[in-house]
Amino acid sequence: MAADTHGSNVKRIWTVFVILSLITIVEVVLGIFKPDFLFHPTFLHLSLLNWIFILLTIWKAYYIMWAFMHLEGEKANFRWSIVGTMIFLMLYMAALILIEGDYIYDVFHNSSYRWIF
Repeated sequence: MAADTHGSNVKRIWTVFVILSLITIVEVVLGIFKPDFLFHPTFLHLSLLNWIFILLTIWKAYYIMWAFMHLEGEKANFRWSIVGTMIFLMLYMAALILIEGDYIYDVFHNSSYRWIF
């Protein structure tokens, strides 16, 4: 009976490894090649490629929490209290970074200040 438990853990580890590797490979390939049909169109002042990166990162973070923090065995309310907080904080951080980055770009691009960095 112990061999079955060990075998299922090994299978679970390899499954998590393959899924996280595939998501990472997709991110790296999209980052290297930057397809024009995803890079040039924008949605909410951000390219579709950046939205794909944000969503893949959230999906990867959720799956890491699901697998390594053993959330798959928890009750739905507890799981959503952790995952919902994580998603909210990641989206909030991404929004703040994008808003501040756009502001700084506009200030240095459209004003009399020179680029000093």
